[in-house]
Order: sequence, then C-alpha cells, then structure tokens
Amino acid sequence: MSRSYFGTDGIRGTVGQSPITPDFMLRLGHAVGKVLRRNGAARPSVLIGKDTRISGYMLESSLEAGFASAGVDVWLTGPLPTPGVAYLTRALRQDLGVVISASHNPFADNGIKFFSAKGEKLPDAWEIAVEQALEEPAAWVDSASLGRARRLQDARGRYIEFCKASFSQDLSLRGLKLVVDAAHGAAYHVAPDVLHELGAEVISIGCSPDGFNINNGVGATAPAALVKAVKEHGAHYGIALDGDADRLQFVDAEGRLYNGDELLYVMVADRLAQGQRVPGAVGTLMTNMAVELALKKRDVDFVRAKVGDRYVLEELISRGWQLGGEGSGHLLALDKHTTGDGMVSALLVLSAICRTGKSLSAQLEGVTLFPQTLINVRMQPGQDWKGNAELARVQAEVTAELGDRGRVLIRASGTEPLLRVMVEASDAALAQSCAERMAATVRA
Repeated sequence: MSRSYFGTDGIRGTVGQSPITPDFMLRLGHAVGKVLRRNGAARPSVLIGKDTRISGYMLESSLEAGFASAGVDVWLTGPLPTPGVAYLTRALRQDLGVVISASHNPFADNGIKFFSAKGEKLPDAWEIAVEQALEEPAAWVDSASLGRARRLQDARGRYIEFCKASFSQDLSLRGLKLVVDAAHGAAYHVAPDVLHELGAEVISIGCSPDGFNINNGVGATAPAALVKAVKEHGAHYGIALDGDADRLQFVDAEGRLYNGDELLYVMVADRLAQGQRVPGAVGTLMTNMAVELALKKRDVDFVRAKVGDRYVLEELISRGWQLGGEGSGHLLALDKHTTGDGMVSALLVLSAICRTGKSLSAQLEGVTLFPQTLINVRMQPGQDWKGNAELARVQAEVTAELGDRGRVLIRASGTEPLLRVMVEASDAALAQSCAERMAATVRA
C-alpha cells in the first residue's frame, strides 16, 4: 500500500526526515509534473514561492529539478506570502502554484502547499493522483523537452498592489500608528510597505529574517511581542501575521488581543453596516459560541466546518457565501481573494475601523466570548485515542456535566502528533477542569 504524504495543509514535517528531504522533493516535482501533463497541459508552467526558512533554498532547488525533468517550466518568486503565490498563479496564468512553507511551525520544519491555476487549494482527488504518480518509475523527458527556470523579479511589488486594491479608494490609514509583526516570515518585505503606502505610520517588528528565527517569539502564534510593542510605541493597533502570512491576529492600544472569531464578526458587521447582504458565514468546530449567537441575532446564518481553512473554503463555495474563518486567524473573503490572506484580512478590519470611526472594542460590544480551554496532548506514533475507553467515559461525564452551558471537542491535529482537547463553557474554571480531566486520560 502506498504511503499518504498529504495532510490537511499539504505536505509538512521536519527537515531531513522523510518526506522533507531533497531526494523526495525531486521525486515530488517530477510526479506533479507528470500529473500536470496528463491533465492536458502540453508545456506546463508552475510558480514557486517560499517563506524565509534556511531549508527553503534546498527544497526549492530539488523541486525545480524535479519539475524540469518532467518538462515543466518554473517561475521562482523568492520569499513571498502563501496568498501572494495564490494570487500570482492566477494572474500569470500558471498551471500550478507551489509554496515552500511550514506556516506557523518552527524553522526546523518545512512543507509544500499547492494551488490550482485559479489560485485555489486543490481537491483530494488531485493529491491522490500525485501520490499514485510517486509510486511509478521516473519518466525523464529528453534534453530538448526539459523545463526552464526563471526568476520573477517583480513578484513582491505585484502582490503589494494586489493587497492595496482590497482597501477602499475612499479610505486612508492616515492618522493611524500601526505596529506590524511579520514573524520574521514571508511578509517581512510586504506588510510594512502595504500599510505605509496606504498612509499609516508603521513600526515593524519580526521583519528581520535570518533563516532560523521564523515564528520564534513573534508573529500570530506569539502575540505577546506585538502587545508589548503596541504599548511601548503608543500605537493605535498592532497586526501580527504568521510565517507564511495567511493568518492574522489584532491588538488594540490597550493591549487587548482579538482572535479570528472576533475579526470575522467585525468583517460581517461592516458589510451589514454598508447595506450589503450577508446570507451567512462559515466557522469551524472551534469557533466560539458567542460569535455564532451574535451573528444569528443579526439574521446571519452560521455553519461550522471541520477545522482547517480548506474545509471553511469548501463550505463557502458550496453555499455561495463569501466570509468565513477560524479563531487562529485564517480568514476568508472570497470576493477579495481565493484563499485566506492575513494582509488582506487586516485591511478589511482596518476598513471597518476607518469607515465607522469606532474602535474594535466598540464594534464588538455585546459579543463576549465564552471561555475556552484548549490542551494539546502529544501522542505516541500509532496511539489510538479513539479506542481509549477511559477518555470516552470521562468525555461522556463532562458532556453531561456541561449540559447547555458549554460543549466539548476532541480532535487530532492534521499537522502535528497532537490530540487537541477543547472545552468551551460559560465559566472559565469549569472549562479548565473539564479539559484537564479528559487530557489526563490520554497522557496516562
């Protein structure tokens, strides 16, 4: 039986360990190239971008060779946010977009994501076709048919203009002092310029990558650095992105952190205030119940998808809706972009602030999040948490105890060997104790 390499967000792992090795990336590029040719592209062309990890150079070279060996041309963007690759893939009429990134993971990890010619994440059937091609013998093209590699010199500038276009021409960021934290990642040379060119006074942190410091104590997964910088500089707001800039966190002048659930509500409310129709929004199994209830009070339907922005996207497309997201800060506005984009989402939130003249806290008045406790329990390889009778017993006890005062969600991470145990309750202490009781059964 062939191995499944794809997780919920492409292929990801520790560099130097299978499959994040140069020999596998060579095979992967070759296999993807064969799939592209079988799907009808006579002379396929792909766009490859990456974040700022030191391993990106090695993996980029291996993928490039694999594509060339299958007769596929390659355009290289250098460091560029994941949504920037998605945009340029569509704008440049490429057959495929490739991102070398492990998103919010530490620098020792890396991974590969793919986008279709439309700048959208690819379906499971495409991933299965690639895995089947990986099992086949190599079929090198002859010298005359080899692919060429070129560097796209203006990728950064094109993407900056795309981001700015999502901000209304009638608005300006003049008068706002903003701190932006790019996590020493792919947006380090994009996010500050976008905000500055729209009129803001910009203070940058997390914008000095060295190949090893991506996501290290900065960015959307470590917002304490942003909170500190906002207070030190007397800024109005702070914006934190993760390593590949597809997720967002916001901080206000008081140091209050706003997660993706709250920002999704603000985006919906801003459109309603403009008289736009918003039939519904999509969250995930992790979305805070308070946001769901607040949206329904405004006659906006709310649907929960499985955790993962690809599942939010699928649900939005199936329903013909535009707005969705996760508490982690993956936000989608399908009339602005085909995929989650941290910078575009930040501009939509800033639009709401500028348009209404109200602070984020004022816009969220009456939306009080239910306390959530999330415990990540590291699992051993092959550990069967679903067959854990003690966990099932305690979970049933907790569910009965919570009643209509909360809910329980237990799921395995799609990218790391972790079991995520989440309890949401009207009382914080109750949520904490219930989550700890269930997590203890897995650790044992």
